[in-house]
Amino acid sequence: MHRSSSTPCLSSSGKDLQQSDWSGPIEILGFSEHFAKVKQMVNDIVKALRIGVDPIPIHSGLCGTYYFKNCHGENIANVKPTDEEPYAPNNPKGFVGKALGQPGLKRSVRVGETGFREVAAYLLDYNHFANVPSTALVKVTHSIFNVNDGNKNQQRNHVCKIASLQQFIPHDFDASDYGTSSFPVTAVHRIGILDIRILNTDRHAGNLLVKKLDGIGRFGQVELIPIDHGLCLPESLEDTYFEWIHWPQASIPFSEDELEYINNLDPFQDSDMLRRELPMIREACLRVLVVCTIFLKEAAAFGLCLAEIDEMMSREFRSHGEEPSELELICVQARSLLGEMEYLVDEVKLETLTLEESAEEEEGEADIEEEELN
Repeated sequence: MHRSSSTPCLSSSGKDLQQSDWSGPIEILGFSEHFAKVKQMVNDIVKALRIGVDPIPIHSGLCGTYYFKNCHGENIANVKPTDEEPYAPNNPKGFVGKALGQPGLKRSVRVGETGFREVAAYLLDYNHFANVPSTALVKVTHSIFNVNDGNKNQQRNHVCKIASLQQFIPHDFDASDYGTSSFPVTAVHRIGILDIRILNTDRHAGNLLVKKLDGIGRFGQVELIPIDHGLCLPESLEDTYFEWIHWPQASIPFSEDELEYINNLDPFQDSDMLRRELPMIREACLRVLVVCTIFLKEAAAFGLCLAEIDEMMSREFRSHGEEPSELELICVQARSLLGEMEYLVDEVKLETLTLEESAEEEEGEADIEEEELN
């Protein structure tokens, strides 16, 4: 069996992974209570694999993605190996050239590290608020996966990889194929709230799935399903792209329920949860989560709508380049103030230390004089 190291943070070269390679074709990495639906999907996939229902590659997109099926041949999960991401060594579509851990499609999202971001978006979507499909990191073994070893004509070996596994949601369109003015305001707001919290840098119409609820007509009631969150939680503030900024729903004020949800968000508890569930996540990503969640909470409390919040998070493009967003300027100012406070604290500490040393010297001189008198 060929092993493929899928990310610098989750290498398959470790002793524990080597010992568990033969535990089954798919193994969930993590123990969250939120993975119950994923466990059922994995069981269904394993049953299908045992009777010869194999996965198939998805030819669209930039990364290696595969449909895994149930015993009836129905697609039930999308699997994305982390070493087949754009620019990763085993990308099957020609987008190679970088090592795992180097800057990827986004400067502050490294090659091989989009998989755990997909899981983070799902874990942060408390109570299925924004409708993110069930997602987990898995270790999966199959011969369908791509290995760029130069031997295209030889028989494929079974390859063990780290991948994100996300529930496949049957749908009718994506948002680019549908009249966006008919989308439910609540659905748009909830997706927007999530996108702001996780600083999603890639929310375009193609990763908003549309499912008709009435089964008839083109403009009846619909459900929105957000997918593809691999470019969220960058390591530093990036320019955002929120497709919904152009939609009329984004200019409608938040409802009382939405404001209550935002008010109850705790970015520090969120960060602790992600550290437990995804120990490979970088602290820089968590800082972005904290900053963006606090910004969302303050902006919503001030009465701003999604469109106004996005305007403060987006960079302005001018002839000489990008201008920092208002959020970035606020962070620069905060860092400057923090630097001044740290300087003042250091000055106070230095002055206190000097006074203590002077007092000790005076006390020592007094002891010497007293000894001389005696």
